[in-house]
Amino acid sequence: MITEDKTLARIDEEVEMLLALDEPTQYKVLLHNDDYTTMEFVVHILMSIFHKSLDEAELIMLEIHKVGKGVCGIFTYEIAETKVHQVKELAKNSGFPLLATMEEV
Repeated sequence: MITEDKTLARIDEEVEMLLALDEPTQYKVLLHNDDYTTMEFVVHILMSIFHKSLDEAELIMLEIHKVGKGVCGIFTYEIAETKVHQVKELAKNSGFPLLATMEEV
């Protein structure tokens, strides 16, 4: 009976381990300050790509301006990568050198 209980306990433990889902790694997307990209364009990026309100976008833009970079959001790898690509494409097409990067949280 004791052996049977240990076997059942081990089976339960193995099932729990198989069913446990790891949380996906999160990445923060950052915008970096430069001397050419306008504040208005940064606000536009924050509102259009990151879906920030005007007030949120202005606060993040001021942080980028004062500190040198600012967090736009935290996402899974694929979404963060897509956001970085969208920023780079929109900035390039608008003639700005705005840099977007991602870092693991």
